[in-house]
Amino acid sequence: MTTPAATPIRLLLADDHPVVRAGLRAVLDAEPGFRVVAEAATAEQAVALASTGEFDVVLMDLQFGAGMHGSQATAAITAQRGAPRVLILTTYDSDADILAAVEAGAAGYLLKDAPPEELAAAVRTAAAGRSALAPAVAHRLMDRMRTPAEALTKRELEVLQLVGEGLSNLQISKRLFLSQATVKSHLVHIYAKLGVDSRTSAVAAATARRLIRR
Repeated sequence: MTTPAATPIRLLLADDHPVVRAGLRAVLDAEPGFRVVAEAATAEQAVALASTGEFDVVLMDLQFGAGMHGSQATAAITAQRGAPRVLILTTYDSDADILAAVEAGAAGYLLKDAPPEELAAAVRTAAAGRSALAPAVAHRLMDRMRTPAEALTKRELEVLQLVGEGLSNLQISKRLFLSQATVKSHLVHIYAKLGVDSRTSAVAAATARRLIRR
């Protein structure tokens, strides 16, 4: 008597680079128990496809050009009833990106330089309902937990990321729906935690520590 084959883990690949999607498909199709059902070139397309109920795990990039961010798409997907698990697969390992993804409901966070066996293990872990974090990502989260008083909050990281992108306090207040006074207050706390006294120094220090991306 033959044993029936296990139901494959159904995957959606969301990345705006065709070459990356092709590489991921080649790796994952070669893995037993996986089936790449569809691909999405935009975060918006990933959200729409994920709502069909045809997937168990979504491999989600973070940056999609001018469209919706991967963390926003993750939040939209995980808010759906019976949503697939979302595994972030990105080149970015800043605290700002990691915290945004985790808060959005990501089941895991992996870097694109991960070896195939680590990627396959993370997909299986996410599909099983457990958390799958790259070792470097887990280490960064542990560091934040060890020194909570010194760690920048998610909102402080958002403010500092926008400072790094060249936005003024007024522009930041509009982007984040905050008052300018609140933005200034966040900057005061950021300067104190980083031990700096200017926007330029804050961005330099945060970039060096991989708190934000440049």
